[in-house]
Order: sequence, then structure tokens, then C-alpha cells
Amino acid sequence: MIEMRIRFISLWRTFVETQNLYSMCWAPVWYGVGIAWYFKLPVEPSVTVFLFCIVVAAFGAIYSGRTEWSIRPLVLGIALISGGMAIAQFRANSVSAPVLSFRYYGPIEGRIIAIDRSESGATRLTLDQVVLSRFDPRRTPAKVRISLHGTLGLLDPDVGSTVMTTGHLSPPPGPVEPGGFDFQRHAWFGRIGAVGYTRNPLVRLRSYEGSGQMLARFRYDLSRGIQTRMEGDKGAVATAIITGDRSAMGSDVLANLRATNLAHLLAISGLHMGLLTGVVFGALRVFMLLAPVTRFSRNAKKFAAVGALCVGAAYLALSGGNVATIRAFIMVGVVLSAVVLDRRAITLRAVAIAAVIVLSLYPEDLLGPGFQMSFAATVGLVVAFNALRGQLRRFPSWMRPVFAVFISSLVAGLATAPFAAAHFNQISHYGLIANLLCVPIMGVLVMPAAVLSAVLWLFGMESIGLFLMDMGLSWILFVAQNISQWPGAVSHVVAPKPYVLGGIAIGGLLFVLTTGKFRIGAIIIICVAYISWSKTERPELLVSDSGSLIGAMNKEGRALSKPRGDGFAADSWLENDGAPVDQSVAAERPGLFQSGRLVTAVLPNSVIIQVSGRTALDALVGCGGADLLISNQTVEVERPCDVYDISRLRQTGALAIDETSSGLRITTARGVTGERLWNKGAEPLW
Repeated sequence: MIEMRIRFISLWRTFVETQNLYSMCWAPVWYGVGIAWYFKLPVEPSVTVFLFCIVVAAFGAIYSGRTEWSIRPLVLGIALISGGMAIAQFRANSVSAPVLSFRYYGPIEGRIIAIDRSESGATRLTLDQVVLSRFDPRRTPAKVRISLHGTLGLLDPDVGSTVMTTGHLSPPPGPVEPGGFDFQRHAWFGRIGAVGYTRNPLVRLRSYEGSGQMLARFRYDLSRGIQTRMEGDKGAVATAIITGDRSAMGSDVLANLRATNLAHLLAISGLHMGLLTGVVFGALRVFMLLAPVTRFSRNAKKFAAVGALCVGAAYLALSGGNVATIRAFIMVGVVLSAVVLDRRAITLRAVAIAAVIVLSLYPEDLLGPGFQMSFAATVGLVVAFNALRGQLRRFPSWMRPVFAVFISSLVAGLATAPFAAAHFNQISHYGLIANLLCVPIMGVLVMPAAVLSAVLWLFGMESIGLFLMDMGLSWILFVAQNISQWPGAVSHVVAPKPYVLGGIAIGGLLFVLTTGKFRIGAIIIICVAYISWSKTERPELLVSDSGSLIGAMNKEGRALSKPRGDGFAADSWLENDGAPVDQSVAAERPGLFQSGRLVTAVLPNSVIIQVSGRTALDALVGCGGADLLISNQTVEVERPCDVYDISRLRQTGALAIDETSSGLRITTARGVTGERLWNKGAEPLW
């Protein structure tokens, strides 16, 4: 026993020494583990847990330097994990705002702070300064989001105006299936307390008065100005690139960009911020080299870096300051700060610092595709180009940029592919070709033209820059439209279990941050994760939280109980199955037996009946021979089977049902998410 202990200690010391566990690059890994741990807890931690995590984090940070060198990484790791849990809990409690607790119909008044489009293409407004009829202001949501399904009348919604309408509001919905995307959590951190729609016209109560939301109003006016000068799809794409406004984007254009893996060109993230600041940095350096005063200054590069950082900050403000743009600005800021401090700018250490800053500000972003894909791409690019350092000199000078673009697109595509496939359930097979054809145009024409337009706008000559931008965007849209039509351009994949992405991420990080034989272990972890993904089995039966829609899996795919209604849940189920089709097509599949308002699903040893409407429910004798009864109405009398009526479904959320040897296994959405702040399972600490 003593010999084994000595051998273990020796191996641990060797591991610590050879794997450089003191590196700053490990900090965001442990920090992220703590954040992920918080979000995966089944119950909301108490204030005692919060204080305990703070104490452990502080103690570890202070006393790690006094511990033995071989134990120090463990102490720092525990401190960072505790700090991650504490910062995530602090953030979740600090953004608390009232959430609607029932369905509301009546007058809705508020100030427009954002305009976008829903998945169905309807104009969607986000309102603050909300006023609801006969509502205590202390219980009124801080923000609501409503879709406009009716005619707008003579009113064109504009940011900053206070409007009123009559519509429907309800609490933010939970996941459409257990383990699915949790919109309640997303809405909680966005302080959106209700969502809904209206079919009535808007009434403008007050126009924009020039106070409050000035930046948002400027973005709105700039977006409309760009769309006036660049009509059609090109104007919509230009607006998305410059101001982040996608409200004018057509669904077909967006579908083409997604099918060719070019949708990242719309998001104001690392690519745009990097291209913009890179163009400005280069332009300022050239100007300083030509100017007599700064021609021989040793600090010209530093001045250019500061100027580029200022322009990046202005772009951040102009784009609306969403999380993706903030993340990109932080990463660019770390790189430019390294230039000012005469440090190597593009290193894994710089990426790690940016990740820690982002996670400290927005810990919830760890679970989103934006954070995962952007940092996966960045880490992959840094590692690849560090490995290829000096190799570019072997190529002729005219081939180096081409090779760099090819490697960048290939590495970024491979690094982000698993995360994109997991979150969006599709793989673009010609994304590399499309990016090779479009990313250089984005860098050498579109973004420089955008900078030129901004400069010339002061002199009323912006049309020159917009004309050049129009040329570049025409090419990008042309490529997206044509490549998306190629045979087999897109394939769809089943949604993986949550641990699959975690395994891929951990394996990738271990491969990057370790050396020697440990990389073999990292590859094994990644392979096991992919094998688990390939063997993912979808639930035999899914039930929406409204009780109005069920979907049964069969050989032809998932059969749905109705061709219309609960469209978001239906589309999400089919996408997660890896076989998206129109809801009406899925409703024609065999597997469900419909009789009036009764839908029967027959499993090998169980019968499940879903009944819609009060009349049909009252006419049903007992459970109709079912082992499980589902209804979108309240079941007021006792039934001889397990019943999930609308009242119970509001507590449990959506259901996933599988048949096992011991009977039906029912998994609830609430059981997976737990009792958390965002689903009203716990109260904020302050």
C-alpha cells in the first residue's frame, strides 16, 4: 500500500511538471467547470452555498502560493471551480425581474427597445417600461416580447417610441422536450418576463423624445438609412453586419447562408470585430508611416493599436452591445493590449484571459452556441498557426494569403462543426468552399468599404463606400444561393445528449493543453463522445407542455397528432430527430390513430390517449382503455389511469415517454431542469 501511494505521488508530480498545470490556459477550464456545475444543479443553491463558494475561492487564491508546488494546481483548480459557481449564482440572482405567472389578455403598453423577426417571419418587438392593465408595477415584467401577427395599420414601429396594443401574454415557455433548449433560462438572463402576440394594430402614444435609448435610436436610424441606399437583400445583410439589425432579413436568404455555413458573416462577432480593427490598425499604421511627425516613432504601432481599440469600442456600442459582440471586443481588446505592452498578441494565454473575462460578465453564455463556437474556432486557429509557424515561408509570396485563408477556413470549420451540428442539427458539406469564396471578399472589400462609408458619411459621400460594399455582398449572396442548391448541400443530425458536447469539449481541451501520452487519452474521450452521439436514441413519444400535441417515433420518422398548432414544439422535435420536415407532412405519417379529438398511441405493451377539448374529455369514459391519459383540459374527476392534464403539465413541462420492461418511463422537462430561479422553482436571494 505504501509503495502504491509513493508511486501515485511520483506519477502525479511528473504529470504536474510535464503538463504545465500552472499555465493560465487552465484557468477558464476550471472556471467553466464551476459555472457548468451551477447550471446543472437540480435545485437552486442557498445563500449558505454561495458564501461557502466565495470563502473557498478566496482561501484558495490567497494560500495557493504557500502550498507545495505539486499540490498548488489542485488548490487553484478548486478555487476556480468555487469561484465559477459563485459568479454564476451571483449573476442569476442579480438579473432577477418579475415574471408573469398566468396568461394575460388585455392592453399592453411599453417603449420599443428592439425590433427583430420571429422564426415564423413575423415582426417582433421587445418593450421595456411596460404597463399592463390592473397590474401592480412591482409585479409587472421589466421587458416583454410580442410578435405582430395582424396588420400594423398606419404605424411603422420605430425604436424609442412608446406604443400600445391589445394582445396575449404568457410566461416564457420551458423546453419543448426534456433536455431541450431552455428558453425560460434564456429569458431570465435577458430580463424578459413575458412573451406573446397581438393581432391588433399598434397605437403610438409617444414618439421618440430624444432622451433614453439614444444609441438604440441611432442604430435604428442608421439601419433605415442603409436600407434606403441599398435596397433588397443586400441592404438587409449590410444592416446586419453594421448594426446587428436583422429585422429586414428574408427567411430564404438566411436559410441559404445557414446551408452554406456563411451565417456567421451576419453575426457581429470575432470575424467582424477582428476584420474591422485589423483594417483600422493597418490604415493607422500606414498613415503614421507617411506622416512626418510619427514616421520614425517607435510607438506608432502602439498608437495604431489604441486607435483600433477605440474604433472597436465604437463598433461595439453601435451594434447594440449584445453578448457575442462584447465577447469579440474583449478578445480583440486582449490582443491589442498585448501589442501596446509589447507582448505576443495571439497566444492561448490571451484567449484564456478573454474567456475568463467573458465568463465573469456573462457566465450563462457558457451554455450557448456563440461562446462555444467562437472560442473553439479561436483556440483551433491559434494552435494551428503556432504549429505552422515558419512553414508559410516555404510558399511563394502570392500563395501565402491563399494558404492562410484555406487553413483558417478548414480549422475553424472543423473546430466549430460539432457545436454547430449539436445546436442547429445540420451539417453544411460545402461550407469550406463557400467560406473560401466569401471570407476573403469580406475581409478585403466588405469591411474596408464599411469603414470607408462611415468616414465618408460625415461628408455626405457615403454612397462610394456603400457601392463597394454592395459589390462584395452581391458576390456573397450569389455564392450562398448557388451552393445551397447543390445536391447534398446539407445533412441533418440527431440532437446529442448534453454529456456528448461536454466530452468533445473536454477531449479537445485536453488535447490542446497536454502533451505526450495524455493526448492519446484526449483522442479516446473525443471518439467515445462521437460514438455515443451516433448511438443516440430519441424518445418513443413526446408530449408538448400544452397537452395539445404528441409525437410518436416510427420507422418513417416521428408522426405528429395534428398538422397545425404548437408549431415551435413540432419543428423542434423534428429537427432534434435529425429529420426536419413540414409539420403537415409529419401529421400524415402512420403511428397514431385519430378518432375525432382523441389520438391514440400504441406502444408494444402500453396505450396512451391524448384528448383535446372539454367536450371530448367529458365524453370519454374512464381512460378509454389507456394506461396514460393526456389532455389540454383540466381533468376534474378521478380516472383509473395516470393522468397528465393541463394543470399537471404546467408543473412538469413537456414529457418524453419510453417503454421499458418495468413499464412506462416518463421524463419531465421540469425534472431535468430542476427547481431553479428561471422556472419559478426558487426565489432570488436578494
